[in-house]
Amino acid sequence: MNGPLVRIRFDGNGGTYRPGDTLSGEYRIESVPANEIKAVEVSVLWYTEGKGDEDLAVHDFWRRSAEGDGLDLRRPGRFSTVLPRSPLSYRGVLVKIRWCVRVRVFLTRGREVMGELAFRLGDVPAARAPMAAALRLNGSREMTPAKAVLA
Repeated sequence: MNGPLVRIRFDGNGGTYRPGDTLSGEYRIESVPANEIKAVEVSVLWYTEGKGDEDLAVHDFWRRSAEGDGLDLRRPGRFSTVLPRSPLSYRGVLVKIRWCVRVRVFLTRGREVMGELAFRLGDVPAARAPMAAALRLNGSREMTPAKAVLA
Protein backbone atom coordinates (compact mmCIF):
# COMPACT_ATOMS: atom_id res chain seq x y z
CA MET A 1 0.00 0.00 0.00
CA ASN A 2 1.25 3.50 -0.83
CA GLY A 3 1.48 6.20 1.80
CA PRO A 4 -1.14 8.90 2.26
CA LEU A 5 -1.57 11.21 -0.71
CA VAL A 6 -3.26 14.59 -1.25
CA ARG A 7 -4.37 15.50 -4.78
CA ILE A 8 -5.43 19.06 -5.66
CA ARG A 9 -7.07 20.14 -8.92
CA PHE A 10 -8.14 23.60 -10.16
CA ASP A 11 -11.32 24.24 -12.12
CA GLY A 12 -10.92 26.36 -15.25
CA ASN A 13 -7.55 27.51 -16.51
CA GLY A 14 -5.59 26.19 -13.55
CA GLY A 15 -2.48 28.25 -14.11
CA THR A 16 -2.63 32.02 -14.18
CA TYR A 17 -5.38 34.13 -12.60
CA ARG A 18 -6.08 37.86 -12.50
CA PRO A 19 -6.91 39.82 -9.35
CA GLY A 20 -10.64 39.49 -8.70
CA ASP A 21 -10.89 36.10 -10.47
CA THR A 22 -12.45 33.18 -8.63
CA LEU A 23 -10.04 30.36 -7.85
CA SER A 24 -11.91 27.10 -7.31
CA GLY A 25 -11.19 23.42 -7.36
CA GLU A 26 -11.22 20.23 -5.36
CA TYR A 27 -8.92 18.07 -3.31
CA ARG A 28 -8.88 14.34 -2.57
CA ILE A 29 -7.19 12.38 0.17
CA GLU A 30 -6.09 8.89 -0.85
CA SER A 31 -4.65 5.80 0.83
CA VAL A 32 -5.75 6.73 4.36
CA PRO A 33 -8.39 4.87 6.41
CA ALA A 34 -11.25 7.20 7.41
CA ASN A 35 -10.70 6.58 11.14
CA GLU A 36 -7.12 7.91 10.90
CA ILE A 37 -8.09 11.40 9.67
CA LYS A 38 -8.77 13.92 12.44
CA ALA A 39 -9.05 17.12 10.39
CA VAL A 40 -8.34 18.74 7.02
CA GLU A 41 -7.28 22.36 6.49
CA VAL A 42 -7.32 24.12 3.13
CA SER A 43 -5.46 27.42 2.69
CA VAL A 44 -5.04 29.78 -0.23
CA LEU A 45 -1.82 31.61 0.57
CA TRP A 46 1.23 33.43 -0.71
CA TYR A 47 4.81 33.21 0.51
CA THR A 48 8.17 34.68 -0.38
CA GLU A 49 11.38 32.85 -1.18
CA GLY A 50 14.86 34.20 -1.53
CA LYS A 51 17.13 36.65 0.21
CA GLY A 52 16.11 37.99 3.60
CA ASP A 53 13.24 36.98 5.83
CA GLU A 54 10.59 34.76 4.29
CA ASP A 55 7.00 35.97 4.61
CA LEU A 56 3.74 34.04 4.43
CA ALA A 57 0.13 35.24 4.52
CA VAL A 58 -3.12 33.29 4.30
CA HIS A 59 -5.76 34.77 1.99
CA ASP A 60 -8.52 32.22 2.75
CA PHE A 61 -8.83 29.23 5.05
CA TRP A 62 -11.24 26.34 5.70
CA ARG A 63 -11.13 23.54 8.28
CA ARG A 64 -13.14 20.33 8.31
CA SER A 65 -13.09 18.09 11.34
CA ALA A 66 -14.12 14.45 11.60
CA GLU A 67 -15.28 14.98 15.18
CA GLY A 68 -17.34 18.14 14.81
CA ASP A 69 -18.65 17.61 11.29
CA GLY A 70 -19.12 13.83 11.42
CA LEU A 71 -17.87 13.56 7.82
CA ASP A 72 -15.80 11.03 5.96
CA LEU A 73 -12.91 13.38 5.19
CA ARG A 74 -11.66 11.09 2.43
CA ARG A 75 -14.53 12.29 0.25
CA PRO A 76 -13.50 14.99 -2.25
CA GLY A 77 -13.68 18.49 -0.82
CA ARG A 78 -14.15 21.77 -2.69
CA PHE A 79 -12.69 25.25 -2.26
CA SER A 80 -13.51 28.59 -3.85
CA THR A 81 -12.30 32.14 -3.20
CA VAL A 82 -12.11 35.48 -4.95
CA LEU A 83 -8.44 36.40 -5.40
CA PRO A 84 -7.13 39.72 -4.04
CA ARG A 85 -5.50 42.61 -5.89
CA SER A 86 -2.07 41.93 -4.41
CA PRO A 87 0.56 40.76 -3.95
CA LEU A 88 1.03 39.57 -7.50
CA SER A 89 3.20 36.56 -8.26
CA TYR A 90 6.76 37.64 -8.98
CA ARG A 91 9.94 35.84 -10.04
CA GLY A 92 12.70 38.23 -9.11
CA VAL A 93 16.43 37.75 -8.94
CA LEU A 94 16.60 38.07 -5.15
CA VAL A 95 13.04 37.37 -4.08
CA LYS A 96 10.04 35.46 -5.41
CA ILE A 97 6.37 35.74 -4.45
CA ARG A 98 4.50 32.48 -4.89
CA TRP A 99 0.79 31.65 -4.51
CA CYS A 100 -0.59 28.18 -3.79
CA VAL A 101 -3.42 26.10 -2.44
CA ARG A 102 -2.18 24.03 0.49
CA VAL A 103 -4.09 21.10 1.97
CA ARG A 104 -2.96 19.77 5.36
CA VAL A 105 -4.35 16.49 6.65
CA PHE A 106 -4.01 15.84 10.38
CA LEU A 107 -3.80 12.14 11.18
CA THR A 108 -3.91 10.19 14.40
CA ARG A 109 -0.76 9.92 16.53
CA GLY A 110 0.30 13.45 15.57
CA ARG A 111 1.14 12.65 11.97
CA GLU A 112 0.45 15.10 9.14
CA VAL A 113 0.31 14.92 5.34
CA MET A 114 0.40 17.97 3.08
CA GLY A 115 -0.26 18.69 -0.57
CA GLU A 116 0.37 21.96 -2.41
CA LEU A 117 -0.54 23.22 -5.88
CA ALA A 118 0.95 26.49 -7.16
CA PHE A 119 -0.73 29.08 -9.35
CA ARG A 120 0.15 32.56 -10.61
CA LEU A 121 -1.71 35.70 -9.60
CA GLY A 122 -1.24 38.35 -12.30
CA ASP A 123 1.18 38.30 -15.17
CA VAL A 124 4.21 40.21 -13.96
CA PRO A 125 7.20 39.29 -16.17
CA ALA A 126 10.14 37.62 -14.49
CA ALA A 127 13.01 39.92 -13.53
CA ARG A 128 16.21 39.70 -15.50
CA ALA A 129 19.60 39.51 -13.85
CA PRO A 130 21.67 42.68 -14.20
CA MET A 131 24.59 42.55 -16.61
CA ALA A 132 27.11 42.16 -13.78
CA ALA A 133 25.44 38.91 -12.77
CA ALA A 134 25.82 37.62 -16.33
CA LEU A 135 29.58 38.20 -16.25
CA ARG A 136 32.04 35.64 -15.04
CA LEU A 137 35.66 35.82 -14.05
CA ASN A 138 38.02 34.21 -16.58
CA GLY A 139 41.44 32.73 -15.85
CA SER A 140 43.24 36.08 -16.29
CA ARG A 141 41.06 37.77 -13.64
CA GLU A 142 39.34 39.91 -16.28
CA MET A 143 35.59 40.18 -16.48
CA THR A 144 34.18 38.69 -19.68
CA PRO A 145 30.57 38.07 -20.70
CA ALA A 146 29.31 34.59 -19.90
CA LYS A 147 28.57 32.39 -22.90
CA ALA A 148 24.92 32.07 -23.80
CA VAL A 149 23.54 28.55 -23.90
CA LEU A 150 20.66 27.98 -26.30
CA ALA A 151 18.27 25.19 -25.48
